[in-house]
Order: sequence, then structure tokens, then C-alpha cells
Amino acid sequence: MAGDRGEKSEPGRICWGQDVGEWWGDTALAEKAQRLLGRRHPVAVVATVSRERVVVAGWGADPGDDFEVGSISKGITGLLYRDAVERGGVQGRTTLGELLPLPKDCAVAGIQLEALSQHRSGLPGLPRVRGPVRRSLKLWWSGANPYGDSLEDLIRQAQQVRLRGSLRPHYSNFGFELLGHALAKHAGTTYPELVQERIAAPLGLKSWYLPATWSDLRASSITGRSRRGRSRAAWTGEALGPAGGLRSTIGDLAELTRALLEERVNGVSALDPVARFAEGARIGAAWITVEHQGRAITWHNGGTGGFRSWLGIDREAGVGVALVSATAIPVDRTGFRLLTDL
Repeated sequence: MAGDRGEKSEPGRICWGQDVGEWWGDTALAEKAQRLLGRRHPVAVVATVSRERVVVAGWGADPGDDFEVGSISKGITGLLYRDAVERGGVQGRTTLGELLPLPKDCAVAGIQLEALSQHRSGLPGLPRVRGPVRRSLKLWWSGANPYGDSLEDLIRQAQQVRLRGSLRPHYSNFGFELLGHALAKHAGTTYPELVQERIAAPLGLKSWYLPATWSDLRASSITGRSRRGRSRAAWTGEALGPAGGLRSTIGDLAELTRALLEERVNGVSALDPVARFAEGARIGAAWITVEHQGRAITWHNGGTGGFRSWLGIDREAGVGVALVSATAIPVDRTGFRLLTDL
């Protein structure tokens, strides 16, 4: 198993350590993370990042397996948004109607990109036309993928959606779906290709991909499970990508975390909190910053039918944590604990 790779770590290199029982990677990190998560997380991977090294561990899966990271995908879309603004061609006040094929009299056409990036566009979490309640019930009963819409579906749904009366922050998957695909249209490409060109390839993240259908899944893809341990269908879908469609290995999530800390990823200004999001929290472009035990933590989490994820950094201290479980039970508390212990 890949856990046999070098016991010693070098600055800027991943320290895999040795296999111990069902663990692989750094035994101290594996033991601590497993103890904090508890027995209901039989498959999980974790990485801690500091200025000196990256340490990775896991159990129940191999180091090369890829996981759904859920809404951490929004953090990637936030990076792409800020990168597009900094490169020129779009601005915060650029509207969806300028980038996507939407009728001028469509309410969604007038929404500005900056509002989308801060969850204050007035869009619902998901449009009623998508039947979110019905899809959620199918997920609960049979594990069916509640997503799977095409880009054509997304544009059609956008023409029928009604905006909320208030523009106060309201978390919206639909909004980030539209934001990501609008940025891709502006760049003359698709969203998966934009992620590869601007984020994954420059950082060498070879495991990243965004499956549109089941046939796109790789042999390395892990199957997630519900809170009760039932298998859950993979969340695939072209429309979903910018809001929750990314898959990654823990090694590549660790490299992203390091790149965020070292500010060598395109669009890193997305981390800078510029607006109020909720009580005690501020938001940049998708990324949320909170005060936790006297430290400013910038983070995003993710959740799909069978996975939970968390990625957080303390920019001042230069440390970060990435954590993914293949069980749909929240991992946020463990992520914060591991980070503050660094």
C-alpha cells in the first residue's frame, strides 16, 4: 500500500509514515482523527498542513482513492471568480445575463456575480421547478442522486425561478451553479476545463475531476454511505459541478490547503472576508471566516448523500486541515479541533 512511502518528511513534502493495522500514513494523526470522529466514520482521510510539512493519514480507503468533497467545490468556484476579476473581462457588477443565454426580462439575468459569490443574490437554495423535496425523499428512501441536471436544464430552470424578497445572505447551491458556469462561458470553455486550467493544473492536482454521469467515475472513486451505513449513489451532474461536484484524493486536498496558505493559487483573494455572512461570520468569495478560540479561521465544508468534508486554515499561523469522511455525518467539529490543536 502507498502508506509504505518514506517514514521521514521533508519541508513541503507529504509524510505518509507506515501502515499500522487499518491505518495508513502518520499513525499519530490517524489515531487522533479516528478518536475524535468516532466509530461511525469507518472510511476517512485527513491531512494537516504547516509551514514545515504536510502530514496525511486515513483508514478504510487507499491514499489514491477519490472522495466527493461536496461544497468545498464552492470554494473552488470562489477562487475562479476572483481570478476572473483580477484577470479582467468581468467585474463584480457583471450580470448573469451578460454571460449566460438568458432572456433580458428574466429576473435572474440581472443578478451580479459578486452577489452570487457572497450568497446574497436572492436566489433560493434550489429552485422549486427542480422539485427539491421530491428529490430529497428519493435520496432518503433509495439513495438516488438528487442532482444530475445538465447545463441546459440549469438555464431553463433559471428562467423560471423567483427571487427572494430580501437580499440578505441566503446559502444557495443554485446560485453557485450559475456562477461557475457563467465564468466558464466567459472563458469560452466548460466548468471542468476551467477548474483544470486555472486551479488543478498549475498546482499539479491530477486527481481532480467533476463527473457529469456515472460513466465518468474512475476506478478510484469511493462509494459514500448514509448516517445508517447505507450505500449512496454518487452525486454526478453537469450543472452540479461549481456547487458540489468535485472529487479529489486527500493528497491533492492537502496540496490545495498548502497553496492557499502560501497564497500561490489563482484567485486567492477569495479568502479575504469582505461582507457579513451570519452572526460572527464574514465571507469572501464562498470562503467563510470566523473567530474560533481567539483565532481567525477561514474555512468551507461540504456534504453530499454519502460524504462529509471540511477544509480550514489559520492564515496568520500558517496551518491548515483537510478532512473527508465517506459517511454522511458532519466532521466540522473534528476539523476545527485538529486545526486549533496545530
